[in-house]
Amino acid sequence: MEFKKFFLKANNELEGDSPMQRSRRITCPKCQKKLMVSKVRKNYFVCPECGNYFGVRSRRRALMLCDKRSFVELFADLESRNILGFPEYEDKLNAAMKKSREKEGVVCGEGTIGGIRVCIFAMDANFMMGSMGAVVGEKITRLFEYASEESLPVIGVTVSGGARMQEGMISLMQMSKVSAAVKRHSDKGNLYIVLLTNPTTGGVDASFAMQGDITLAEPGARVGFAGPRVIEKTLNQVLPGNFQRAERVLECGFIDEVVPREKQREVLQQILKVHSKKLLNA
Repeated sequence: MEFKKFFLKANNELEGDSPMQRSRRITCPKCQKKLMVSKVRKNYFVCPECGNYFGVRSRRRALMLCDKRSFVELFADLESRNILGFPEYEDKLNAAMKKSREKEGVVCGEGTIGGIRVCIFAMDANFMMGSMGAVVGEKITRLFEYASEESLPVIGVTVSGGARMQEGMISLMQMSKVSAAVKRHSDKGNLYIVLLTNPTTGGVDASFAMQGDITLAEPGARVGFAGPRVIEKTLNQVLPGNFQRAERVLECGFIDEVVPREKQREVLQQILKVHSKKLLNA
């Protein structure tokens, strides 16, 4: 098994640790206010003016959730190729790698939260909208298998537009492949916590994103299978404004709690401590 030490990459306008990068200003897409990058980062990548949630890179998620310098990346050498010879897929993969500075749409690894060992995977919307291809499925499956061997809990941070059409049926097969690994992990009495972020849709929502023992979500995250435009055209009626939003999905019983970003690490630590005590008393 290949391990790679975790280093945060400066790969978007909110990343980077130099004084010049931190002093830059960006525009909030919701309220249109000019914001200091340093203030947005200090506020957990949430607009201090209107509360809009900025997207967070997969590696930054690891930094935010895990104890400092505890994260070690796994399976970093895996990357997609054009298995089916789909036209222009190589170009799309290269563009996604350049945009995200990642080899794939998910980062997997092991770290600690509150001193408790965990496995964690975080999907990245900057890599083809976090779409699920063969390598995404393989990396997450391997992570669950590793967690099963080590008797570790898994924390999954999901963001996805669904299956990757350029890989056809191979992409769709990842739904059952990962689901089987989740089941084996569960059968051994291990914990799986999911954190749904905006958006979590398609085949990811229809499989491992909704199979956690405990399901959390960020405020305002869109959670569902098909998009609202497709559903509106199918039903020929206008949907309510909160349709598929985390708060509404919580009301319907599919989510256990909507957790603000600044509270997520604390909530995860509490859940892990309770679970660890149960295991010790079993």
